[in-house]
Amino acid sequence: MTLIPVIMSGGTGSRLWPVSRENHPKPFITLPDGDNLLRKTLRRASALNHVTEILTVTQQSLLFKTEDEYQKEAPLSVPCHYVLEPVRRNTAAAVTAAALSVAARHGNEAQILVLPADHLIEDQEAFTQAVQEAQIMVAQGFHVTFGITPTSAETSFGYIQANQLSPVSKGFKTTGFIEKPELRVAQDLIQSGDCYWNSGIFCFNVGVLLQDLALHAPEVLRTVEQAINNNTSITLSNQVTRLDAKSLALTPDISIDYALMEKSDLVAVLPCDFSWNDIGSWRAMSELVPEDQFGNRLIGEVITHQSSKNYVQSKSRLTTLVGVEDLIVIDTSDALMIAHKNHSQGVKEIVTALKKSAHPTHLQHQTGSRPWGTFCVLEEGNNFKIKRIVVKPGGSLSLQMHYHRSEHWVVVSGIAKVVNDDQELLLDTNESTFIRAGHKHRLENPGLIDLVLIEVQSGHYLGEDDIVRFDDLYGRHH
Repeated sequence: MTLIPVIMSGGTGSRLWPVSRENHPKPFITLPDGDNLLRKTLRRASALNHVTEILTVTQQSLLFKTEDEYQKEAPLSVPCHYVLEPVRRNTAAAVTAAALSVAARHGNEAQILVLPADHLIEDQEAFTQAVQEAQIMVAQGFHVTFGITPTSAETSFGYIQANQLSPVSKGFKTTGFIEKPELRVAQDLIQSGDCYWNSGIFCFNVGVLLQDLALHAPEVLRTVEQAINNNTSITLSNQVTRLDAKSLALTPDISIDYALMEKSDLVAVLPCDFSWNDIGSWRAMSELVPEDQFGNRLIGEVITHQSSKNYVQSKSRLTTLVGVEDLIVIDTSDALMIAHKNHSQGVKEIVTALKKSAHPTHLQHQTGSRPWGTFCVLEEGNNFKIKRIVVKPGGSLSLQMHYHRSEHWVVVSGIAKVVNDDQELLLDTNESTFIRAGHKHRLENPGLIDLVLIEVQSGHYLGEDDIVRFDDLYGRHH
């Protein structure tokens, strides 16, 4: 039976701010072991049986960042395909787009396994076994949701109620869904013995899924079909389908749970126990780090005195704690977050406030990613901005022009190929050039190592939107 893992990588993970940003969301965060959740999810999906391709549904702006992560796992045994969302419309739209995409290539009998990209699962063998059981249930005509055997009364998870009088293979038909209950309700659910945490992992037959969406969520299906039919497809290193923005914007902003799973009579829950962790807060993240003798969990250069049970992540500078306990301290280059462990879920409210005030720290780090590499703003002031630019081997910035700023480029390491109006030149280490405002220009790295240069911008307006693209290797808008 054809199985297509669908990696869902659309959330921001706002509870893990300031490391998680909209342009550097939770799946890309480096974990204490040096890996990230996106690559772990890709490996977990690749290791399953009878997988013929892997489909990733993600934001359009994250395509190249995702491809870079996947290429670190090369060579993959199966091809990767992408569905790109120009706007966020929640999981119902994402799952529907994935189902339509898979049905078009593999037919209505194919099965899809929906995997959030931001979950940590330790036991691959148990996970693989659970997927095989789910496939059997799907072949019997059910939508399967993976229920995690609860270990405590958690209020940050949704719950699935199982009808133990209606067994389906090694699972049960569902009787209800409870969204993030209060503590007392969660305790009652645990004591009932028939409830499971809602993992957000699903297995479907795409033909049955599409028929059920037509019954229970017709507007979602209709608008996503339009977005698929009006898409623009491009071939880069993999097959990429970009959904039509206007059509997708009309899609109801609703989760697959609300749109379908809570309405359908075809839903069954498979009880699972494979060391699942959605790492939904800094408190959960801290549990991945070993304790010292005082119960502190520390990453980076940290000195403590008479302090206990704290979690500190400070990779770029010295952090000290004196006489405190139960704190979470997260230090990045442009933001510092301090919270009590009991309020770790409240970080999301800070992000909401940052969005309302249009503060840039909700959106991106000082170091930003581009298809060609990265840039970091080192300093800026009146009429000037200084950046460090790193261009990957073979990478190329667009042929572009700025109306309001001029740029000085100094090569720190590597070789730069520069187009400056009608001139073309190669710059070696310690060489420089000047790009006058209004000149068409392009920067490329023809070498085998990273090109690193310092860019000094000068002008009355230095916004990132002062750019006119004439040609771009990565299909970005002019």
